[in-house]
Amino acid sequence: MELNGKVAVVTGGASGIGAATCALLARSRARVVVTDVDDARGEAVAAELGENALYLHADVTREQDFAAAIRTATERFGRLDAMVNNAGRVGAWTYLEDITLEEWDATFAVLARSAFLGTKHAARVMREQGSGAIVNISSVAGLRTGFGPHPYGASKAAILQMTRSAARELAPLGVRVNAVTPGGIATRIQGHGAGLEGEALDASIDNVRQGLRTFQPIPRAGEGADIAGAIAYLVSDAASFVTGQNIVVDGGLTLGKGWPSNYRAEADATAQSRRPD
Repeated sequence: MELNGKVAVVTGGASGIGAATCALLARSRARVVVTDVDDARGEAVAAELGENALYLHADVTREQDFAAAIRTATERFGRLDAMVNNAGRVGAWTYLEDITLEEWDATFAVLARSAFLGTKHAARVMREQGSGAIVNISSVAGLRTGFGPHPYGASKAAILQMTRSAARELAPLGVRVNAVTPGGIATRIQGHGAGLEGEALDASIDNVRQGLRTFQPIPRAGEGADIAGAIAYLVSDAASFVTGQNIVVDGGLTLGKGWPSNYRAEADATAQSRRPD
């Protein structure tokens, strides 16, 4: 998909969905600002993408970091066409009564608050241009229960509603706002949620990939590139009439319980019994 020099800022761009998104946008001829707090990985991603990419350290819980990242993007490349609010964390799985206020607030800060801040500061630039596309990353945990901790699911659901309300406000100004909702994606975030670090964290991705093979109807784990493709579509001119929408990329996970393994055999036997002799 040709993005023809569009300028994009991607949060959480050092790994997983963010890194895959940065790579696809760059291959599609966009200029990309990679932001993260993992400087070593972020710099490596930007270096691999070449002269049309740069890395910026940005903590998505800090409003001044968002303002600085967008200011740098416009100063370096002259405009801002796409804002991808992707940075995330899972948080600890625990019972509702055991969740601390600090854990609840920290999860909302990285997820819902950061999506708000990215939308807010991108909109300031885009409304002056009269164009732009914002994509917020939600989760199936924001649509269904049981796919993430309570604060994670609640914050991902909040992102979806904020996406709709922002889209309604900004559409007359030429700014589109949409969401992408991943299902089971093989990234480092699950290992983070389990408290892994370093080499163990990196090694966990293959284990997650294997575990997700039978998690949804499509019999493989989701990959960062699957989500990146939906994001690239939403920020492209091909989606110029699309706003306020949520694209679910989950391998069919939210379709519900699958057919029994012997469904076809039972159906064939039933059909045979109903045929006239």
